[in-house]
Amino acid sequence: MPANGSSPESIQQRLTELRNGLLGLHKTLLESERSTYERDIARITSSTELLKLVLYDSWFAWLHELSEFVVLIDETLDAKEPPGGIDAERLIEQAWDLLAPDEMGTGFARRYFEALQRDPDVVLAHARTRKMMEGLG
Repeated sequence: MPANGSSPESIQQRLTELRNGLLGLHKTLLESERSTYERDIARITSSTELLKLVLYDSWFAWLHELSEFVVLIDETLDAKEPPGGIDAERLIEQAWDLLAPDEMGTGFARRYFEALQRDPDVVLAHARTRKMMEGLG
């Protein structure tokens, strides 16, 4: 049994909840950025065009940090050795750090702050994600 007394199944469940919550937030952020891009730059006419923009355009680059973090959780869940309680705690703490908007920050923290100021849907998604994370311990 893991050092913190959690069963392997509960650790898997906590990480899966974290992953799914972050994916929901990512979807909301992507929709918000798409709307802002279409307002300020140009209309996005297809899902293929959106995918190319998300992957290669600097407008969407700040979202890569969240995407990469979700991939890290996926890799942890899919590893040959099941994740332990320490792994889960570390990932949950990293998620808290990542989701700390900062008006004076750079990169993700700054752009996340700006999205929260601009879009009420992002505020609601942020609140849902934080509540979910509080439930993870």
